[in-house]
Amino acid sequence: MEIINFATTPSLVSQYMTELRDVNIQNDMMRFRRNLQRIGSIMAYEISRRLDYANKAITTPLASMQSQVLESQVVLATIFRAGLPFHEGFLEFFDSAQNAFVSAYRKYREKENFDVFIEYIASPRLDGKTLILADPMLATGSSMELAYRALLTKGEPSHVHVASVVASEEAVAYIRKTFPADKTTLWVGAIDPGVDAHSYIVPGLGDAGDLAYGVKE
Repeated sequence: MEIINFATTPSLVSQYMTELRDVNIQNDMMRFRRNLQRIGSIMAYEISRRLDYANKAITTPLASMQSQVLESQVVLATIFRAGLPFHEGFLEFFDSAQNAFVSAYRKYREKENFDVFIEYIASPRLDGKTLILADPMLATGSSMELAYRALLTKGEPSHVHVASVVASEEAVAYIRKTFPADKTTLWVGAIDPGVDAHSYIVPGLGDAGDLAYGVKE
C-alpha cells in the first residue's frame, strides 16, 4: 500500500494544517471548514494525476484538436458529519463524480470503551470505479474500515483512495492490515504519534465535527 504524507514536503497544506490545529485560529468555524475544503481540493488534484484519461476530439473557435478528458469513473464517499467540508473540497475538482455517504457513530459501553456502528449508507454502484473515501480524522481506523465494508455491498471498486487530514500511526497500521494493499492508496495531511484514552489523535486538532459545525449535545 502506498502512503502519501503531505507533511514530509512543506507546501500550502502545511499552512492550512497549522491553522486547523492552532487553538487561537480554529475557533473560527468558517475558516476551519474552509481549510478542510482546501486540503480536500489539493488532495483531489494529486489523486487526479493517478487516474485514466482518454483523447477526445473537440473544436475550438479556431480549429479542431485532440484534448484529454477524465476516463476513470469516480465515486466520492465520506462519513458524516465531520467529513462534509473535506468532501466538498474533493467535489470542487471532481465536479461530475458520483457521491456516497455513510453515517457512523460511537456507542459507548463505558467511559473509555466504545463500539462503532454504521447507521446509514447511500451509494451508487461501485463496480470497476475509483472510490475516494474521505474522512478528516483517522484515529483508530475502525470507522474507515466499517464504512469501506458497508460500501462494498454496492460493488467492488477498481481502486480505493483513502484520504484523511490527520491520521495516527496506529490507524495507518490498521488501514495497512484491513484494506487491500494492491489497490489502496492512503493520502494524509500528517501522521501523528498516537491516540489518547478516548481515541482522539494526539496532538491532533480536537473534534473536527464540533470545530466545523458546533459542539453537539
